[in-house]
Amino acid sequence: MSAAANKINNSSDLFSQRQTGVLFAEIIIPLALPQNYTWLIPFHLQSSVQTGSRVEVQLRNKKYAGIIKTLHTNKPAAFEPKEILNVLDTEPLVYPRQLQLWQWVASYYMCSEGEVMHAAVPSNLKLSSESILLWNEEHGLDFSDLNDEEYLVAEALELKKELRLSEVQQILDASHVYPVIKKLIDKKVCYVWEELKDKYKPKTETYIALNPIYFNEDKLADLLNNWSKAPKQLELMLAYLHIIKSEGEVTQTALLKKANASSAQLKGLIDKNILIAEKKDASRLPMLPRNVSVEFVLSPAQEEALQKIEQTFIDKQVCLLHGITSSGKTQLYVKLIEQYIKQGRQVLYMLPEIALTAQIIRRLQKHFGGNIAIYHSKFNPNERVEIWNKVKHGEVKVVLGARSALLLPFKDPGLIIVDEEHDTSYKQHDPAPRYNARDTAIYYASLFKAKVLLGSATPSMETYHNAQNNKYGLVELNERFGEGKLPDIEIVDLKTVVTKDKSKPMFSLQMKTAIEASLHEKKQVIIFQNRRGYTPYMICSVCGWIPQCQHCDVTLTYHKSKNKLSCHYCGTNYPVLQTCAACGSHNFIQKNFGTEKIEEAIVEEFPSARVARMDYDSVKGKHDHDNLIKIFEQQRLDILVGTQMVVKGLDFEHVNLVGILDADALLSFTDFRVNERAYQLMEQVSGRAGRKDDKGKVIIQVTNTNHPVLKFVQAHDYKALYDFEIDNRKLFFYPPFSRLIHITFRHRETHLAEEAANLLVQGLPTLHKYITGPAEPVVNRVRNQYLWDVLFKLPKDAHLINQCKMQLQQQVVIIQSNKRYRSVDIIIDVDPV
Repeated sequence: MSAAANKINNSSDLFSQRQTGVLFAEIIIPLALPQNYTWLIPFHLQSSVQTGSRVEVQLRNKKYAGIIKTLHTNKPAAFEPKEILNVLDTEPLVYPRQLQLWQWVASYYMCSEGEVMHAAVPSNLKLSSESILLWNEEHGLDFSDLNDEEYLVAEALELKKELRLSEVQQILDASHVYPVIKKLIDKKVCYVWEELKDKYKPKTETYIALNPIYFNEDKLADLLNNWSKAPKQLELMLAYLHIIKSEGEVTQTALLKKANASSAQLKGLIDKNILIAEKKDASRLPMLPRNVSVEFVLSPAQEEALQKIEQTFIDKQVCLLHGITSSGKTQLYVKLIEQYIKQGRQVLYMLPEIALTAQIIRRLQKHFGGNIAIYHSKFNPNERVEIWNKVKHGEVKVVLGARSALLLPFKDPGLIIVDEEHDTSYKQHDPAPRYNARDTAIYYASLFKAKVLLGSATPSMETYHNAQNNKYGLVELNERFGEGKLPDIEIVDLKTVVTKDKSKPMFSLQMKTAIEASLHEKKQVIIFQNRRGYTPYMICSVCGWIPQCQHCDVTLTYHKSKNKLSCHYCGTNYPVLQTCAACGSHNFIQKNFGTEKIEEAIVEEFPSARVARMDYDSVKGKHDHDNLIKIFEQQRLDILVGTQMVVKGLDFEHVNLVGILDADALLSFTDFRVNERAYQLMEQVSGRAGRKDDKGKVIIQVTNTNHPVLKFVQAHDYKALYDFEIDNRKLFFYPPFSRLIHITFRHRETHLAEEAANLLVQGLPTLHKYITGPAEPVVNRVRNQYLWDVLFKLPKDAHLINQCKMQLQQQVVIIQSNKRYRSVDIIIDVDPV
């Protein structure tokens, strides 16, 4: 029988089962369950259930809003399924293809579908129950067996009949109230009811309209010409007419602001029945006209690249656009987006970090207006729900966002653009699902027969390898847009720079001279240092003791602005130490320098320069990135100091100098990708210089001047780097020639984490030749949890990889079923970056 016939028969069975009353649903709830639970659909709800819609279910006395994955007629053999309690949606929250995506992510990245749902669905749509205490009328008023705290709660319950958890906390003036509640339940004073609470609240706005009797122009003219009193009300009326003509609708807020009037004055017009007030649901998102205006002309090189991309998409689903920095990749994206909007299809434009969206969104809004929506973690929960619904209904044609935007319920995507595809920010680290948005986008697009364009000046080795082997299409753009030329790169040997205290120098003479020259020419400067804070660590000058975090095995970074020592792993702050804990000395030396210290030094060295800093500490607010970028674009700043936030894709036309202060720090990580990452960072930050008609200059300060990566950066030669790296990857069997699965064991006692890691390895004898470890990582304690690592390096054999994943999951279950290791966290990371 054909697949289509099977589908028809299954649908027929489902329909007949709805009539007879026996119907079951596999439901995803936002918990890390090993498999989805099955619930029974009661007969009275069968007509309203749909795949992808939310239903209210109860699991272990707690209620959840779960999503129906499948409806079927097969009763579970091992248990008696519970009934669902309610249907929460009149239409599905997600489409079947989103459910397919969740299933694939859970399978590939070795997590649960509940964890994928938890990551995908906005928090205000993931309802879970709130505990309510109900007074037990049968208990009576004998409180003699209650202690003081229990008596307070019982007395309040007897009066109000029900209390929420937050109210109990207020009564007892404490956050931990569970022991008190448990004793009250045990003594039958009350019982617990779970209420499912809808967190999303639509925003309402008061709109003002003219009474229809004044639609007649003569009547309106008569009203205005014979207005004798209340001049402020006349102002309001005239302001209303102006706004309605220019904007089409009038909100109370806008009207009062324009007329500089009060609510009481407006109420006078409403009481006279001249104006009418009506409350309506309003969008929290700024609305722009839905225009499409792409008027710029591509250069011949860009036009050729665009034609090649279009030709590639005929045969291949994925195309890599390898364009050097400032080659105009964004303009190609805009042209492609225009094509897909005209076809009526949606486009997802992904960027690795929120910091990049600010500048790009202004460009895209210029061309596409209200067709664009932004989605990232800085939006509040209600805003996310509104974007979710607009994308689901196809009202938004283009979504610009970070990796989480991939999990939106697209109706009909035609193109996914992954800009800066090499960036590690596309990989989710904690919590699960630990997915790579770039790779997941390729699978997701395949469900819609959509195309994927990967863009980068410095592609990842894996992506470029796929392009070289004809798995992906490859289009190259090797010249800068307009008159721009690639910057000259000067390597400065820090060994030749002498400082008084023999510490690592911050600025060489060449760097200082170049900054002075740029400032003299009224140009801008970017200074790059991939360390935030003031100094990365302090050391006792007598015995060499270094202050460390009490919870992590890492040194503490000194932050001068808050005068604290901070741990960049767990976030704990400590007071600045004056006395060495080892020898009692009061002499500490500050070693190395972070962005905070660099900013201070530049202000001292160049007092007339306008200086700002862009790092995690200085740009935390929702609009801080955008505001700082705007200020720099408008040339209200001369020097911008930053971490890799300043590296990624930002376009500043007046920057003609980039300084990399400590390239050694980029070249010395213990990671097989160190050369690739160092090249990417240096080449990307170099690309910020000379982006218009100015050639620009980059100065790289480094001690190890013979490092091969520096030669590739100096020549802007990505292909030479690729050839150098790919041979080493093949020799040592690293990606793209293998697949990695990294397992971390975490526990407060190091010997238990080590034992669990060894048990895993011992339980997989057939895979020993692919296993490295167990071993302690470089940082082997974080947040008082000791870490042990096991690494699987597997051949690119789908059958073997799936077998390994299955055996690995079984072994994890066996380990965690042992009481001794139940508290050991086992974290599986597929394709770590």
